[in-house]
Amino acid sequence: MPDAAPPPAAAADTAGRADKVAIVVGGGSGIGAACVREFASTGYHVVAMSPSGRARALAESLGGAGVDGSHTRVQDLQDCVDLAMSRYGRIDAVVNSSGHAARGPLLDITDEQWLQGADLYLLNVVRMARIVTPCLIASGGGAIVNISTAGVFEPTPMFPVSVTMRAALASFTKLYANEYGPRGVRMNNLLTGLTKDDPDTVPAEWTSGIPLRRAQSTAEAARFVRFLASDESAYMTGQNLRVDGGETRSL
Repeated sequence: MPDAAPPPAAAADTAGRADKVAIVVGGGSGIGAACVREFASTGYHVVAMSPSGRARALAESLGGAGVDGSHTRVQDLQDCVDLAMSRYGRIDAVVNSSGHAARGPLLDITDEQWLQGADLYLLNVVRMARIVTPCLIASGGGAIVNISTAGVFEPTPMFPVSVTMRAALASFTKLYANEYGPRGVRMNNLLTGLTKDDPDTVPAEWTSGIPLRRAQSTAEAARFVRFLASDESAYMTGQNLRVDGGETRSL
């Protein structure tokens, strides 16, 4: 006697997720790596990229695929998109995560360092959007989620390049949402506060100004990213979602 078929609800749930494909740029460590794990654990096929090779190794260990490359190089981004399309035939979600730019006294930051920041925090999203948007439209719609910072609303002198360029990213995100929302493609930014792989290692003095009195784990942040990429947030686009433990004081 053949095995009984799974209950209809379970079958529908599996079918609903099994063909979803997510690209994670900057998936070798931190929030990006946590996103690779989160998407893979919730039924997505994942294609990940980082310069170190860690993102590719992580994605492959979870049944996905990857590219060794940088989001500052158009061809590397193109290779990542091409791999997803050739392997899985569609793209439903894209996560853009970045490394760190220059820090220091505001007027000591050089032109070269400001331009590097634009490369890391703004143009990375613009480049990927140019390449992947036609694929998202062809897949019937999708979502781009950019890892940003709560410093967009309350700039901190600790990260002057990051907060400046990500404020520009907030404007780009509004423009993109207006342009491609009618085509079923969404873009949102996740504005994180203090986030660590292991928040229990964060000294208490670092969290004394955070209402929740703790750091966020990268796994927690990744769950918010997955939410923004999924149909659960289908009516959200062009937004800057603050996930900072209440640290931001402005309304």
